[in-house]
Amino acid sequence: MSGFEIVLLAVGLAMDAFAVSVAKAPCIGPKEQYKKVVLPFLFGLFQMGMPIIGWLVGAQLADIISEYDHWIIFTLLGYLGINMIREAYHKDADDDICLFMDWKEMLMLALATSIDALAIGITLAFLSVNVLWASGIIGIITFGISLVGIYLGHQLAKLLRGRAEIIGGIVLVLIGTKILLQHLGII
Repeated sequence: MSGFEIVLLAVGLAMDAFAVSVAKAPCIGPKEQYKKVVLPFLFGLFQMGMPIIGWLVGAQLADIISEYDHWIIFTLLGYLGINMIREAYHKDADDDICLFMDWKEMLMLALATSIDALAIGITLAFLSVNVLWASGIIGIITFGISLVGIYLGHQLAKLLRGRAEIIGGIVLVLIGTKILLQHLGII
């Protein structure tokens, strides 16, 4: 997996955190300005840590299933991408997203938006990728994209309405398809 593909992967993974940042930005009160940096930091930290955990699990299985790893990668990335797209269309517009914005919620949001990064870590174990470098890139890009989402939240919340998750889902599906086609010798 090339550096460019890792950056694309990171952008795709960051779309959930970006969408949550855009949605939560209007919930940050004037006395809570520190949350404009803390929330993106937590997103980046969790997105950086989860691939490492997934890689540790996947590394234990790499020798056993190396013949089928490209199918596993394709299936995981495809599932995550399609799930992101589906969730973008099934969000309840009536949910009050500003009910809570405390530390517990911020940690839960960071965990929830990083679960797909855990699955990515499993797939990285089957590829020749430096997981620490890739995880660092994923964390930094997630932080940056989430920070942009926080600061543009008021304007983007109205404009995007789920499109960020759709774009992220499409990127994940395309990366999974490319890896499958490479391993099958088609490209």
